Amino acid sequence: MDAVSGITRLVGALDRRGYRVLGPVVRDGAIRIGPVASADDLPRGLRAELGPGAARLRDAGDGALFAHAVGPDSWRAVFHPPRELQWRAGRDGKGFGVETGPVDDPAPLALVGVRPCDLAAVGVQDRVLRDGSFPDPGYAGRRAGTVIVVAGCGTPAATCFCASMGTGPALPAAGYDLGIVEILAGQHRLVVTAGSSLGEELLNALPTRRATDDDLAAASTVADTARAAMGRRLDTEDVRDVLVRDPDHPRWDDVAARCLACGNCTLVCPTCFCTTTEDGTSLDGSTAQRWRRWDSCFSLDFSYAAGGAVRSSVRSRYRQWLTHKLATWWDQFGESGCVGCGRCIAWCPVGIDLTEEVAAIRDEATSAHAGVPVAVTPRTGGGGP
Repeated sequence: MDAVSGITRLVGALDRRGYRVLGPVVRDGAIRIGPVASADDLPRGLRAELGPGAARLRDAGDGALFAHAVGPDSWRAVFHPPRELQWRAGRDGKGFGVETGPVDDPAPLALVGVRPCDLAAVGVQDRVLRDGSFPDPGYAGRRAGTVIVVAGCGTPAATCFCASMGTGPALPAAGYDLGIVEILAGQHRLVVTAGSSLGEELLNALPTRRATDDDLAAASTVADTARAAMGRRLDTEDVRDVLVRDPDHPRWDDVAARCLACGNCTLVCPTCFCTTTEDGTSLDGSTAQRWRRWDSCFSLDFSYAAGGAVRSSVRSRYRQWLTHKLATWWDQFGESGCVGCGRCIAWCPVGIDLTEEVAAIRDEATSAHAGVPVAVTPRTGGGGP
């Protein structure tokens, strides 16, 4: 399928079916999530150059629609918004009433250009917020009926490590309606796979031809090339034991000396879901509201209990975040809380790299178990002091 006209026709078909189409767009100098009406709204030809604490866009001039790496936004904010009204209460001369907060938009969503790592992140949040013992009605309402068009990744950033986590860069086996791989060599085209009955309906409504062996080989090459170019690697073998067996490891002090406890890593993470509540009343006392908003384990008050914060030091808060994300998340949900998107590395103001931290703890722990004296490994990369 021709890339540009095919995406425009697909978006049109989704719009006619009543879907609100969202996808990657350029805003504020970054790849963000926004409304998409045609292929012209996508970041055509742009590449996201990401490093520890650094991000910028450049124009490659090739017209590629999906050759960018992930930006600071994730689909988490679409289904689980940063701030959401829980209820509103009011009184007047006749009585008192309470109304619950509405689900934002009744129109079903169609997400175009979802990266494999972000699709895995949506699956993580589904298991926690939709399919768990206590489903979140707002999340479940927005998630219901969503069409997902996942785009295989061909140009990972230097901060990406999804290959280590098994979440990309190739199309996953399931979990989407349409899977697309963009081919730039020769004719600019898309190799499209239907992953559901709805995906088959959409595909049948588009001008397509059966993929040739050359098309399939080219699509496979895209994933292989991306995997070979992956900027980082995280060794997941026994990572849970590596992180939890030594809570007093000196590396936690080393990273705490650099960490600002700003919470950026949790704000851009596509799987974090921690929240707090805020209550407020009007000045005249006639109305009251309760809002839920995102919170972060890097906040001092997040662990407030019995008159004080349980995790009062930056060291303890960073350790809590990393060990939960990569280790104890397995105990709670049977999977990792990290999908290897690399956002926490790129949008950390001081360029802290969790793959580097894990590697340092692993190496030093291995040396200690072997009887070799342990020294704190000096920081070698990143974009800050």
